[in-house]
Formats: sequence, C-alpha cells, structure tokens
Amino acid sequence: MTTSRKIGLYVHVPFCRQRCHFCAFYLEIARTERMDVFRSALTQEIDLYRRQDLLRGRPLQSIYFGGGTPTAMPVGHLISILDLVRATWPISPSAEVTVEAHPSTVTAEDLKQFAEAGFTRVSFGAESMNDQDFAAIGRPGTTEDTQSAVAAARAAGFTNINLDLMYGLPGQSLVDWIRTLRSLLGLAPSHVSCYALTLEAETRLAQNIARGVVSKPDDALQVDMEATAETILAEAGLARYEISNYARQGAACLHNLLYWTDQDYLGLGPSAQSYVDGVRFGNIADLTAYVGMLEESHLPITEHTVLSDSERQRDALVFGLRLLSGVPLNAIHDPEERQKLHALVSRGLLESDPERVRLTSLGQRYADTVAGQLF
Repeated sequence: MTTSRKIGLYVHVPFCRQRCHFCAFYLEIARTERMDVFRSALTQEIDLYRRQDLLRGRPLQSIYFGGGTPTAMPVGHLISILDLVRATWPISPSAEVTVEAHPSTVTAEDLKQFAEAGFTRVSFGAESMNDQDFAAIGRPGTTEDTQSAVAAARAAGFTNINLDLMYGLPGQSLVDWIRTLRSLLGLAPSHVSCYALTLEAETRLAQNIARGVVSKPDDALQVDMEATAETILAEAGLARYEISNYARQGAACLHNLLYWTDQDYLGLGPSAQSYVDGVRFGNIADLTAYVGMLEESHLPITEHTVLSDSERQRDALVFGLRLLSGVPLNAIHDPEERQKLHALVSRGLLESDPERVRLTSLGQRYADTVAGQLF
C-alpha cells in the first residue's frame, strides 16, 4: 500500500443520556464511572496503535468524534482525548475536527472551549424543527435548544455547522417537512444531512408501530420529502453532493469523503469500524469487553477482513456511487463489474458518460438496491 493514501480518525463515544426510540446502535447511558473507564481504555487503544505505527507518518486529514452523543461526556474529557491524539499522530494543518452534539447537551461555554481547543466543525442532531415530531421518536429536547446551540456555536467562532434532519417521522406531513426545512435554513447552516426514518427491528419505535401506537414510515411520502429537500436546499445554496448530504461551497464533510473516495480511516472505541491498507476491521460492540481486551494489551478487534484487489475495487465503486458526481470509469477494471454496471444503466438506475458513472435520480432512491447488485 502507498503512503499517499489519505487517512482520518474516528472516535466513537458510546454514550447517550437516553436512547431514542428509533435507535438500534450500540450505546450506554452516560454515567460518570463508565465514562472514566472508557477514557482510560481509549488511552490504551491509542497507545497500542502508536506502537504499531499504523499511520506510518501520514498526517490525519480529519478527526471525527461521533456516537452515541459525544457531548454526553464533559467537554474537558473530549478535549483531553483530542490533545492525546495530537500528541500521538501528525495532523494536517487543514484537518477538519468535528464533534457531534445533541443541542441540549452543550452550553455556550462548552462550545467556546471546543473552538479554542481546535475543533473546527460541529454537527448538531436537530432531527426536526417541529417539537411535535419528537415525542413519537423519543428524542429529548426542543427546537429552541437547536436554535440556541447554533447561535452559541457561531458566537464561539464556528463557521462550519452541520444540522442533521430526519424525515418521514410518525405523523409528519409534507407540509410539516417543508416548514422544518424553511425553519432550519433560517439558522444558516453550512451543511445539512437529511435521513429517511428507517424502521430497525427490536427498537421501541418498531414495537410502538407493531402495537399501532404510531404510524409506520410511508415510503411514497418519504420519496416526495427527499425530492422536496433537494429543491428547497438547492435554492438556498446547499448543493446535494451525496445521497443524504448537502453543503455550501467548500463545506462538504471531509471525514465522510474519506469513506466515499476509498481512503483510509482508523476507528477507536467500542463498535468503531476501520479501513486501513486494504483491511477492514471492527471493534467489539461492548464497553466491558472492550476495556477487558485492552487491559490485557490486546486491540479490541473482533472482525478482520483482508480485501483482495477486486474486492477493494468493488467496495470503492459501491461507496463512490453515493457521491452524486459518481466514480471514474477508468477505475473500474473488473469485466464482471462493468457488466453489472451496464445492466444497471439499462434499468435506469445508473447513467454514464465517457468519463464517469453515477446514480440517476431513480438510482438515488434505490441506492441500496444498486449496492446489492454490485456485491
């Protein structure tokens, strides 16, 4: 593998103050003693990778604190982790340093400290700009929290602010969704992520739908909502550059671009996933087991797959097609993959020109189907 490949760091903070009804991710409710144990184990994980020299001198292009809700931890804890990362690995002067936050978990002082510590981007989980949407999905807080958090982030010096939204929420109409988009634009974010509500088995939302307490997502309505979001956000200067993401010029998420452009990333923390030097590997999704393995000086890896050249090209194609710009045709060498692409073009799911292949509007709607056909 060449050292010219870019690399980023993902730090998974597995804590939330409570679990939202739609969430199926691994997490723990934030408690002081568990957060302290996590910090200590994370320090050990970083040290083990330092000894391995996994980055081989490559500077980190991005550092991303995700979760969970990273800001369920005290701000000082997160800053100390960032300081340790800086002391361990080289970091590009232009590196993007992101922290995810629930709006109700950060104060103006917290955001000021984040900015002063070198965080350059904050991503707030707004989900909706209508308080009535929150009860059905078990999302705490209010839209006023989002408004206050964005204002405080801007006052602290953040210019790169993302807001996450979900659409197709129980009882949410197209008119409601338009109002949420208009209200959100009033906060002037540099980046917006829009995700369709998906029903995950064994979540509280799935149970409530099965009992008839709330309505299930309407696929046709979600399609209309997706199209509406693209139109309204484009009119406001936020261009769609990936299936679920929109950005003002220069504000595309650098960390996620590493995933979509076949670059490397190292994941730390319980359940974190990594892709380095053609190898995919993942950490155990259990904090107690994660801590135990590190106490024995073992990396907490439970999945490890070395990809062949053809598998790497296939994965690069699948992830790259999430970008609306698509992927270069000259990067696709496998005759079988080219045949699959031709079949998807004939079905109207892909389109190509002499240089690139990309999803059509129909293909964007059925991106998972396209990915399934290519695997």
